[in-house]
Order: sequence, then structure tokens, then C-alpha cells
Amino acid sequence: MPPTVGTNVLGRKVLYLPSFFTYAKYIVHVDGKIGLFRGLSPRLMSNALSTVTRGSMKKVFPPDEIEQVSNKDDMKTSLRKVVKETSYEMMMQCVSRMLAHPLHVISMRCMVQFVGREAKYSGVLSSIGKIFKEEGFLGFFVGLIPHLLGDVVFLWGCNLLAHFINAYLVDDSFSQALAIRSYTKFVMGIAVSMLTYPFLLVGDLMAVNNCGLQAGLPPYSPVFKSWIHCWKYLSMQGQLFRGSSLLFRRVSSGSSFALE
Repeated sequence: MPPTVGTNVLGRKVLYLPSFFTYAKYIVHVDGKIGLFRGLSPRLMSNALSTVTRGSMKKVFPPDEIEQVSNKDDMKTSLRKVVKETSYEMMMQCVSRMLAHPLHVISMRCMVQFVGREAKYSGVLSSIGKIFKEEGFLGFFVGLIPHLLGDVVFLWGCNLLAHFINAYLVDDSFSQALAIRSYTKFVMGIAVSMLTYPFLLVGDLMAVNNCGLQAGLPPYSPVFKSWIHCWKYLSMQGQLFRGSSLLFRRVSSGSSFALE
């Protein structure tokens, strides 16, 4: 599938690269089906650690005092409950994210090795040793800040938007009011996740940037001084939402890529 050139809503030329499925097909062609599962082990361990952490925190800080929002609450009372509930969710999410992030870094580096056909990161334990030796303790937490910011913005944005929509836009007299309210948070989650995608992208790029792998070095990627530098660069290039769609991979036509 060859790349095509289109124009976005701002009149800027955009290069449409092959879709996710085309890339997946290419990976299978080069590495076989096993290539699609690079970085799976540390990712599963990261998810498991995050789940265990959240469960442990619920035991240490039980949410018994967290009041559930009721339709009988007035606006001030219901907002107070939403803020309290969101603060509790934010605390658990931030702690679990920080503890699981080192495994996420390893997972990302295992995946991007495909670009340079490298084998620097293989097992979890050996990867931990390499990162600590080359980058020190802080090497396990590169890209953490944008991920944390994305989580915080997502939680507050999703919960507050859902609350205000249910409180001010959904009329109790409407026969399907309860059904609509039950789906509001789910829909808001999808919408807010699209807006917070740049935080995820920047965090993942910083996790592999300048780590000794070709994918994180020129000409494949600039060397970024910080996640803010990375954000500004992507913004100038019109790439803050690259990879956000499974159907099209979009980047600014002004960007340059090294192709083999």
C-alpha cells in the first residue's frame, strides 16, 4: 500500500503512510508471527503489577468512605462526591503507574528493536541490568511524567465532563435518562482519551529516545533534551497525534524519515 498525500482541515499537507495492518503484515513477513509479540512479557508483568498495586492500595486505603453519587443529590453535593472519588482514583493510578513504569520502558525498547534489527533487550532481568548500568536508576522512569499527566487529565476530564453532562444536559423527565447516564462516562472516556493521546505518545517516545537503539537516534528520531522538547518538536511537525488511528498513519509531509 503506497503512501498518499492529503490535506487536513488547516489546509496543511499530510502524508498518509500504510495502516497498522500493513505494518503488522510487514512484521510477520520479516520476523514471523512471533514478531508481533515483542515486548509482551514485560507488558503483561507491568499490567499485573499495576493490578496488584491497586488491589493492595484498596486494602490499605479502603474506599469505604467514598460516597456514591445519587440522582437525589443536589448539584453541590454530587460534585463534592465526584471530586472525592476522582481524587481517590488518581492516587491509585499514579502510584500503580510509577511502580509499573520500569517494565513499560523495557517493553517499549523490546518492541522498537525491530527497527534496527537489534537484540540489546531480551529478558526482563537482563534488560533491568542494562538500563541500570547505562542510565542509572532514573533510566527506569524516562517518559514517566507525560504518562502521569495524561492519566491525571484523563481521570479528571472524563469524570467531570460525565458529571456535568448528567447533571445539566440529561433531563430526569426523559424516559431514557438512566440509560443515557450509564453510558455517559464510557463515551466521555473515549473522547478524552483522544485528547490525551499526545501525552501517551510523548511518554513512549521518551522511553526509547537516546537509549542506544537505532529507533531512538538520528536519523530515525532526534535526541530530545526533555519530554517538553519532544512535545514541542512533535507539535511543530504536526505529529502529536501520529499513530492514533489504526487505519491511517499520519505525519506531516515536512517531516523526514530514514527508509531502507
